[in-house]
Amino acid sequence: MYRFLLILALAGAAIAAPLHDAQQLYRRSDYQGVLRVLTPIENKDAETWALVGQAFFMTGEYGKATEAFQKATTLNPRNGNYVHWLGKSWGRRAESASPFMAPVYASRARQMFERAVMLDTSDKEALNDLFDYYLEAPGFLGGGLNRAETLVERIEALDAAEGFYARAQLADKRKDFNAAEQHLRRALELAPRQVGRVIDLANYLSKMGRVQESEAAFEQAEKLTPNNPRILYERARTYVRDNRNLAEARELLRKYLATPTSPDDPPKSEARDLLRKIGA
Repeated sequence: MYRFLLILALAGAAIAAPLHDAQQLYRRSDYQGVLRVLTPIENKDAETWALVGQAFFMTGEYGKATEAFQKATTLNPRNGNYVHWLGKSWGRRAESASPFMAPVYASRARQMFERAVMLDTSDKEALNDLFDYYLEAPGFLGGGLNRAETLVERIEALDAAEGFYARAQLADKRKDFNAAEQHLRRALELAPRQVGRVIDLANYLSKMGRVQESEAAFEQAEKLTPNNPRILYERARTYVRDNRNLAEARELLRKYLATPTSPDDPPKSEARDLLRKIGA
């Protein structure tokens, strides 16, 4: 019995040290480093598989991410975070899948988001992803504006500013553009130090063709958090979406790729996708 316990303790220690190292690498956005450290480990536990999945996700290898998170959720099916990441991976696969497979992957994403929200009712990111799914997906895939609306009060209860952002998205879908803008401005009033709220408004003003106001809002965001890499990415993404300032968008994306980022920033694989989209 004691020998068995000793073997278990040694096995746990053999995983703990490289897992700690890999977590440090992940925080520095060295995702290939994470994979180099964790891939050789035999008999990975759920936490290790989840970190492997996150590294694959952040490098744009969504198929491998899905496999890793499926193993993590098999080992720990009650962990809402692992289930949420599995949903995100299925969602990204749906975006680039064939017309035959995309609906299958999208439905799996929805199922995982719903399960994640059920497992952890305080997980704001999972709730937001489920809201986004309902907002964008057609009814035959389980989406719909009415379903999205049922989540707004839950989002507001966790984060009032995020709740107004959700209301803005709903209003925009319903073509109530004035209400959408007012909700975005209210979100900014509630969280004036959150640069994401300024970016949301800048993005929307550009979408509405109010370019000068949008540029002023992006300048406000840069003053709020100078040298924030997310602003580089979001400004470039807005330019690409609206098909303007594409030369500047290329420079912003190249600068983003050369800038140290954190896991909270958009994956650099997405910046590379945008560059390819505009022929860079």
